[in-house]
Amino acid sequence: MPKNGPANRTGTIARKTKETDISITLDLDGQGRSEITTGIGFFDHMLEQLSKHSLIDLKIRASGDLHIDGHHTAEDVGIALGQTLKSALGDKIGIRRYGHFDLVMDEARAAVALDLSNRPYLVWKVNFSVDRLGDMDTELFQEFFNGFAGAAGMTCHITQLAGTNNHHIIESIFKSLAKALRMAVEIDPRAADQLPSTKDML
Repeated sequence: MPKNGPANRTGTIARKTKETDISITLDLDGQGRSEITTGIGFFDHMLEQLSKHSLIDLKIRASGDLHIDGHHTAEDVGIALGQTLKSALGDKIGIRRYGHFDLVMDEARAAVALDLSNRPYLVWKVNFSVDRLGDMDTELFQEFFNGFAGAAGMTCHITQLAGTNNHHIIESIFKSLAKALRMAVEIDPRAADQLPSTKDML
């Protein structure tokens, strides 16, 4: 397979602040293997889904000020993950760039469309009926996706199309994101030596 940017399309980031200490390694051409510890069990479960269904190998180690709440951890993991993804994509030569997926999980349905455009923007049309899922505040998912899209330079539209079970709703979103991301980062065999932009830069 042709490679762009770093020869093996991997990225590694270490990000430390007064609030969080995070290290992330990913491989865009992996098998969906993950080792994830954020201190927030439900968040770990969702990130494992992201890795599994995108076929991106992902290692995340995060420690944060969870004695306050999970806000800084969720947001900073998003930022660090976005930075790592951007690093692994390199010059973006040959990638498909765009990805979209409409996914169902029982009664829940979510659609994600994204563009690795270097123009960060998040559209979030999701409604939860509970404040927490496991040990994570549901409002923190938007903070994660804001950080992720912003640091990755990604336009990302996330839309809940159906669902009453909040676990199913957010899991369908992470799985839909994974499938869309897999599509976007893949090398297009018909344009493996081309940048997918008429501007000659992304």
